[in-house]
Amino acid sequence: MTTFDDREHAFEAKFAHDADMQFRAEARRNKLAGLWAAGLLGKTGDEANDYAMSVVSADFEEAGSEDVVRRLATDLGAKAGADEIRAKLGELLAVAKAQLMTEN
Repeated sequence: MTTFDDREHAFEAKFAHDADMQFRAEARRNKLAGLWAAGLLGKTGDEANDYAMSVVSADFEEAGSEDVVRRLATDLGAKAGADEIRAKLGELLAVAKAQLMTEN
């Protein structure tokens, strides 16, 4: 194997790792957003966790986070608008990444 092949494999491994970490961070962010929304909706305990997991599942409808924004905006109604939800998702992505970094 040449040095070029070694570098190519290293870049591929890094890309796969980064993609996996981004997926995990977005899933964690969605769970945190679901828990935030559950609190606004008055849900607690298992009901809040179940709701948060349904928000995580909502992200698989299409690429990007707009499916999560729509889900939360529909569920929250007047309690939070789409812009507030997008801002919260941005805030929670940083929290999710920090949590994942401390776990690994």
